[in-house]
Amino acid sequence: MNARYLGRKVVQAFVTICAILVLNFLMFRMMPGSPDRVIKNPNLTEETRAAMRARWGLDKPLVPDQLVAYVKATVTGDLGYSIFYRGQPVTDVLAASVGPTILLVGLAEVFAIIGGLAIGAYAGWRRGGKVDSLGTGASLILYSMPYFVIGMPLIIVFAAGLGWFPTSGMTTPGMSDAPLTAQAWDLGSHLVLPLVAVTLGLLGSYSILMRSSIIDTRSEDYITTARAKGLQDGRILRTHAFPNALLPMVTLIAINLGYVIAGAITAEIVFSWPGLGTLTIHALSARDYPVLQGIFLLVAVSVVIANLIADIVYGYLDPRVRA
Repeated sequence: MNARYLGRKVVQAFVTICAILVLNFLMFRMMPGSPDRVIKNPNLTEETRAAMRARWGLDKPLVPDQLVAYVKATVTGDLGYSIFYRGQPVTDVLAASVGPTILLVGLAEVFAIIGGLAIGAYAGWRRGGKVDSLGTGASLILYSMPYFVIGMPLIIVFAAGLGWFPTSGMTTPGMSDAPLTAQAWDLGSHLVLPLVAVTLGLLGSYSILMRSSIIDTRSEDYITTARAKGLQDGRILRTHAFPNALLPMVTLIAINLGYVIAGAITAEIVFSWPGLGTLTIHALSARDYPVLQGIFLLVAVSVVIANLIADIVYGYLDPRVRA
């Protein structure tokens, strides 16, 4: 991979992040309402509210004062202080929610990638068969269903009905003093249903794209040559068709991995999972600009970096894109 191609992609990513930084600041300032109006305290005087706005920096002109201060602070790693969470640093608030989101959506991505690629590859290789019909039909249904539509039946059947799993939350109250094995089991039991819901929601897109890629690969000359050599279908699929069909999947996997930080907001709300999705809803309700800016900046930068990695990997796998 030449330095020119790599440098061009890095510069594009840097410019994109700079644009995101500015848009991330302006977007929330354009929202109706103000953080000080969310505080429902009849004893607050106008002087007190003015002092609060001054402390938060909301009394200064939007451009350039607030914008310049925001950019300088963000570059140094200072994302400000939360309004809703009583002055806690935004980095601490985000750190408390990133872990649960990565645990949930990260594991779901891994399972969805493995399952989706396997189902799509076999369905595309056996195009027109029963596995293709069932797998493609199920993938299309799952792809069109939001997470909460998948999650609600799981709660009704396996949590409320059969009682096999907890209905919500990440842990059972009072488990902090229990042995590590008991805590791990409790966390696992809470994780099962949201993990299944997010995995099923992600699996459809991988399966559909992989099936289409395998079908295109079947008509290539090297597949015909492999058949002429007398190789078995299973070996041709594993060693010839599957590796070459993975190229279009790189971009999709990278984009979805970027959104692991964002999390499945609806799934987290349905299962009361304490991740970034739940944090986003609380911050939106409270007009907590610093936390919202931190969340969306984290998500946007993650997506840009994931796409940069995808471009680098794609350029390594396919020399034609480096031209």
